[in-house]
Amino acid sequence: MTTPVSRTDLTGLNLIKRGKVRDLYDLGDSLLMVATDRISAFDVVMPDPIPDKGKILTQISLFWFEVMKPVVSNHVISSDVADYPEVCQPYAEILRDRSMLVQKAAPLPIECVVRGYISGSGWTSYKESGTICGIKLPDGLRESDKLPEPIFTPATKEDFGEHDINIDFAETVKRIGESRANKVQELSLAIYRKGAELAGEKGMIIADTKFEFGLIEDDIILIDEVLTPDSSRFWPKATYRPGGAQKSFDKQYVRDHLLSIKWDKNPPGPSLPAEVIQNTRQKYLEALKLLTGSSHGL
Repeated sequence: MTTPVSRTDLTGLNLIKRGKVRDLYDLGDSLLMVATDRISAFDVVMPDPIPDKGKILTQISLFWFEVMKPVVSNHVISSDVADYPEVCQPYAEILRDRSMLVQKAAPLPIECVVRGYISGSGWTSYKESGTICGIKLPDGLRESDKLPEPIFTPATKEDFGEHDINIDFAETVKRIGESRANKVQELSLAIYRKGAELAGEKGMIIADTKFEFGLIEDDIILIDEVLTPDSSRFWPKATYRPGGAQKSFDKQYVRDHLLSIKWDKNPPGPSLPAEVIQNTRQKYLEALKLLTGSSHGL
């Protein structure tokens, strides 16, 4: 286990954004994306990092970016620090295994969510109205049931600290246009289906996930992260029992802890006990091992 990286301050590089997890630097004709060990829950960054989390997320994303190349292009130029510009080389040790050199793309202003199972905010919405994002679902579904078909349930992409809001397809069309809305829906469902099938062969259910897409000229490409424990619900197949919450390899474990202590979901986030930090790291590491067949030395 390495010393956690809560944030990066790379002198001489132009920091343009510090997100919930990633620090983004503008290198001129490309971007440097660094995954820190920060963890957020309910859109609030917790004060305690999860050791190696940024490395785990990066390795899982790189695995999926490669797998999904036949489906959609992505923004990765290289994840080998030796390929990075000279200005990055003094920070090689910090950047190794937790960063990517990526193309500049204009991010689409929506989160592309796909649900194959009913859980989380989707389950809450279904109990209230029998629908998720305007999509009518069959009566009688239980929490964590598999849906008849995966559904595309987009959300807004709000500013840091604000909660994303689920929207219907008509609102998606308003925000990005009909052609692009149709395309990201098609791509999101295709990526989810391919990912869910591969994960299923390795003993994991991907219950739901979210993708981000960007534009390079008029081409839509996959950006940010893909099918990680931060952006998805991962459940072990061996213990899957619909009718309630599931064991998971993702940050639902942290959410459950925060709910158990009755935190009001407003910043600042509470400190995490050492046991929660360690168990979260283990869950993320288990997801990496299951998906890629390797712990990548972590």
